[in-house]
Amino acid sequence: MALPSRHSLFPFLTWLPRQTRASVGRDLIVGLSGAILALPQSIAYALIAGLPPEYGLYAAIIPVLIACLWGSSWHLICGPTAAISIVLYASVSPLAVPASQDYVMLILLLTFLAGIFQWLLGLLRFGALVNFVSHSVVLGFTLGAAVVIAIGQLPNLLGLDLPSQATALDSFITLLRHLGEMDKPSLALGLATVVVGVILKLLLPRWPTLLITLILGGLLVWLWPSMFGHVQLVSAFTGKLPPFSPLPLDLDLILRLLPSAVAVGMLGLVTSLSIARSISARSQQLLDANQEVRAQGLSNIVGAFFSGSLSAGSFTRSGLSYEAGACSPLAGIFSALWVALFAIFGASLIAHIPIPAMAGSILLIAWGLVDHRGIRALLRVSRAEFVVMALTCVATLLLELQTAIYAGVLASLFFYLKRTSQPRVQHVRDGEEDILRVGGSIFFGASHYLQVRLQRMHGVRVVIEAQQINFIDYSGVEMLHQEARRLLRQDRSLTLRRARPQVVEELRKLEGAEKCPIRFED
Repeated sequence: MALPSRHSLFPFLTWLPRQTRASVGRDLIVGLSGAILALPQSIAYALIAGLPPEYGLYAAIIPVLIACLWGSSWHLICGPTAAISIVLYASVSPLAVPASQDYVMLILLLTFLAGIFQWLLGLLRFGALVNFVSHSVVLGFTLGAAVVIAIGQLPNLLGLDLPSQATALDSFITLLRHLGEMDKPSLALGLATVVVGVILKLLLPRWPTLLITLILGGLLVWLWPSMFGHVQLVSAFTGKLPPFSPLPLDLDLILRLLPSAVAVGMLGLVTSLSIARSISARSQQLLDANQEVRAQGLSNIVGAFFSGSLSAGSFTRSGLSYEAGACSPLAGIFSALWVALFAIFGASLIAHIPIPAMAGSILLIAWGLVDHRGIRALLRVSRAEFVVMALTCVATLLLELQTAIYAGVLASLFFYLKRTSQPRVQHVRDGEEDILRVGGSIFFGASHYLQVRLQRMHGVRVVIEAQQINFIDYSGVEMLHQEARRLLRQDRSLTLRRARPQVVEELRKLEGAEKCPIRFED
C-alpha cells in the first residue's frame, strides 16, 4: 500500500510556497477586516450558545487556523455561527446550567464528538453524504433557527432573567408570563441598537455595523448612568490565549451527546460546503469536498482541546474574504491571529458592552440569517420542497433543534422517494404492440408502480423502451421476470428494447441467459 504524500498530509504545502510579498500583504489587510467583523460576531454567538463571551473568541482562533491550513477552499473562513450556536445551546442546556464549568465541558465534548464524526466522513470519502441534507432543509432550519434565536434574546432585550427551556415555544410562553416585569431602559437601549444598526446597514453597508452599534451602546451606558447604570453588562474575563481543555471521555456522556453531535456535525458540513461551493463558483476554484470535510473535522477535534466550541463556515466572513480580494487561505490565518491579539490585549473592553445592546445586535444577525430570496424562489419552483422547508421550520419551533434537522432530512427523503417511486411512463399502442417508454430506475420503490402499468397492457407483444433505465435492483429484476412469465403463459411476450448492458446483465443473472423469459432488442 502506497504511503500518503506530503501534500495529502499537509495540503497547505501546495499553496504556501507560492505566496509573494504582495499577496501576503494583501491577505494581512483582508485578515484584519475579517477580524473586525469576527470580534463582535464571535462574542454574540458565544452568548447565543450559552457560553462565556471569551469562548466565542477562542472558537475564532485555533479552529480557524486548522481549517484554513488543511482545507481546500481559498476563501472559506470558519468560526462560530448563529445556527450552530443555537443547536449547541438547545442540545446542552437541559444537561447543565449555561455558562457554568460543567456546561462548557459538555459543549467542548460535543464539539470533539462532532469533529470525530466529520473527520471519519472525510476519511471514508463520504463527502457527498452531506448532499442528503437538501437545500430546502437548510433553508427551513435557518429560518426556524432565526426565530429561535430571536425568542431566546427577547428576555435580554427586556432586561429579564428567565430560565432556559427545551423548545422555542416553551421559551415564548415563559416570556409572555413575565412580560410585566420588563425593564424599560433595557428595552429602550436594545431597540435603539436595532434602529441604529438598520440605519447603518442601509447607509454604510461595508462598515462593521455590529461593532459600531456595540460601541455606541457602551458609550450611552457610560455617559448616562442615571438612566442606564443598572443595565446588565457582558461579564468581564482575563485576556489570554485559548487555554488547553482536557475532555472527560465518559461513556455515558458520550452516548448522551452522540445524537446531537451527529446532527450538529452534519449541519456544520452542509453549511461549510454550501458556502465553499457558492464562492468557488465565482472564483473558478476546483474544490476537494472530502479534503474540506476532513479539515472541518480536524479543526473541531483540535479546537475542542483548546476551548473552541464547534465551528463551521461563516458566509459573511467568507464573502468578505472573497470580495476584499484574498489571495489564499492566509487571509483566514491572519484573521485568527488578529483575533488572538485582541483576546490578549482587548479583553477588558468587552466588559463595557451592555447585554440589551448585544441582544439587539443578535436580533439583527437573526434577521440576516433568513434567506428571503431563496424562500420565495423555492415557493415558485417546487411546492414539495417548500413543504419540506416549512416542516423543518415548524419542527425547529416545536422540537429540539437536532431532532428538527432529522425531521427535515426524513421529510426530504420521503418526497424524493415518492417522486422516484413513480418513474415517467409513456404508453404508445402500435397494432398488437403495447410500448412503454420508461424514464427512471427500476428499484424496490418503483417496481410495484411499473408492475401495475404492465398488467394493464393487453397487446400480444409488450415492449419496454429501456434506454433511459440506468439502474435496476433485485426487486425490479424479480418483478420483470414475474411479468415475463405471466405473459408467456398467455402466449404473449415481454421485450426490452435498447436496454443498457448493465441492465441486461442484471436481468440475465437471475435464471441464466438461456432461461431468461425476457426478450432483448437493440
